[in-house]
Amino acid sequence: MSKIGVIGAGKWGSTLAFALSEKNDVVISSRTPREMKNFVPMDEVLKCEYLVITVPAQQVREWLRENLSYDGQKILVASKGIEAKSGSFLNDIYSEYVPEENICFLSGPSFATEVMHSLPTALVINSKNESLNLEFASFFPKFIKTYTSDDVIGAEVAGAYKNVIAIAAGICEGLGLGKNAAASLIARGLVEMHRFGSYYGAKEESFIGLSGAGDLFLSASSPMSRNFRVGLGIAQRKTLDEILDELGEVAEGIGTAYALHDISLQKNIYLPIATEVYKMLEGEDPLVSLNNFLSK
Repeated sequence: MSKIGVIGAGKWGSTLAFALSEKNDVVISSRTPREMKNFVPMDEVLKCEYLVITVPAQQVREWLRENLSYDGQKILVASKGIEAKSGSFLNDIYSEYVPEENICFLSGPSFATEVMHSLPTALVINSKNESLNLEFASFFPKFIKTYTSDDVIGAEVAGAYKNVIAIAAGICEGLGLGKNAAASLIARGLVEMHRFGSYYGAKEESFIGLSGAGDLFLSASSPMSRNFRVGLGIAQRKTLDEILDELGEVAEGIGTAYALHDISLQKNIYLPIATEVYKMLEGEDPLVSLNNFLSK
């Protein structure tokens, strides 16, 4: 059995610790002490050869700076998003602390609640190091089928972008626009995600597979998605503070929407859905935004 340390004891980190413990010796830690199985101090987790990190995208740079003393650990990043302040992808941030050959990125459809019930899904482990991909793939339980890919940027873009489309889908649902509108939104969201990824050299297959279409269809079709619930709140004209208070969890699509808006302006990439999500997060009325979108 391999010794794996999970960093981040929120819902997703706890879920991964549960899943990985089927075949491995797993410990878990976070900034805030928790009363839970196999919870240990952070310095003990950091001694593990294999680390699974679920620190949210907007917090990861600070966490790495304050906590990670790299000593050859092999890392699987299990969070998704783009840093709002800088527009940096997670692999850009991690590359300042971890060599490329020692890091992988997890992608694909994976509601924590269903994984905790051992319901089947399929995920992709993405790295330039195929042997490390296979190592991490072997750690997952039988109810999670794992694939591998070397398209790190494709996985990064898809995992981050689908959260923004999920916010838009929640707004669509909350406004009662119907299934035709929802299907159209998701389909155009996939096109927009692919357009953005192509700018950075991502592979097309990442967007039509589990990392892209699979994760997008899941997140943009169910209130089990926290980003979808953000959209429902916007449709109800709630403030962002009210939505986040009710949510009680991090919604990565919010910070990513701000990052995409800035990137689209800087690099002149046409991102109409992400742009309208940004405007609504800034307070624009959803019906005004809908009319703006339909007129483009």
